[in-house]
Amino acid sequence: MAAVATISITSLAACSSQSAGGEEPLVGLIIKTQDNPFYVKMAEGAKAEAAEQGFTLQSATGEGQSDVDSQIKSIENFIARGAKAILVTPAGDGIIPALKKARDAGIMVIALDSPLGDPTAADGTFATDNVQAGVLVGEWAKEALGDTAPRIATLDLSTDQIPVDVQRNQGFLQGFGIDVADDGKMWDEKDPRLVGHEVTDANEAGGRQGMEKLLQKDPTINLVYTINEPTAAGAYQAITAAGKQDQITVVSVDGGCPGVKNVQGGVIDATSMQFPLKMAEQAVQAVSAWLEDGTTPENSPGLDFTNTGVTLITDQAQAGVESEDVDWGLESCWG
Repeated sequence: MAAVATISITSLAACSSQSAGGEEPLVGLIIKTQDNPFYVKMAEGAKAEAAEQGFTLQSATGEGQSDVDSQIKSIENFIARGAKAILVTPAGDGIIPALKKARDAGIMVIALDSPLGDPTAADGTFATDNVQAGVLVGEWAKEALGDTAPRIATLDLSTDQIPVDVQRNQGFLQGFGIDVADDGKMWDEKDPRLVGHEVTDANEAGGRQGMEKLLQKDPTINLVYTINEPTAAGAYQAITAAGKQDQITVVSVDGGCPGVKNVQGGVIDATSMQFPLKMAEQAVQAVSAWLEDGTTPENSPGLDFTNTGVTLITDQAQAGVESEDVDWGLESCWG
């Protein structure tokens, strides 16, 4: 169920860059949920950088990874309040009309974490290359399984084909060497190595329940990709309850400190680390540049967004797959 968005970060004291009338420019940050450390850390990064830039930052959040209705309400609220910029982690392309309305009102729009289906709906995007994040864990898993016949299951976000969900899933399959029928759509592959998928809402309870269903359908599963690390933690609970912790390899995406510790503890075998602090900091800096002289962010070469980086974390390095170990991960993680 959609929840009404709430303002959760208070105004910040300005130290510079005040508007001509002496008021600090209002910047809105819309995150998907407060129960995921990725978004919590992103909000912290935006708050700190806004203080440096002299902005008033206020944040809104809904409930759940695909809560489009709350994001639309938050966008409309920030438009009405005269925000100069809106930063948003898109819950789905259903927010695009509201974002276009914001841009028509002269508000800068920046997408965070995942590009929108229509890149023209935002002035810029700061995100992980989610396809590459998936490719890295897919390539690693292929090497790690070696000659073992793969029986692959995926624990995805939702049935809504949300870009971040699709990109990570399809990247993982491509990295493993599976032919994806349509790289903009999940679950249309015909490869017999794929034995099942479930959606999880990208949280621990969903991961546990989804894994239980998958093991009931096919107890021979030996490789599981998960949309994020909380999902992987839940999946591992079901795996251990079934006594299969030594038979199933788990890979994921996020790079939060709890997830990296789960790599250290053998819950997750490899994960792709992304950098939410960098996303937030660079986005707020882009707002400052835009307010100063109208400059908009430049996309990374070959992409329709600014790539904020991704690094594979594992203590089981595989030939030909670039990675860092858990010690590096613990020094670089967030949350």
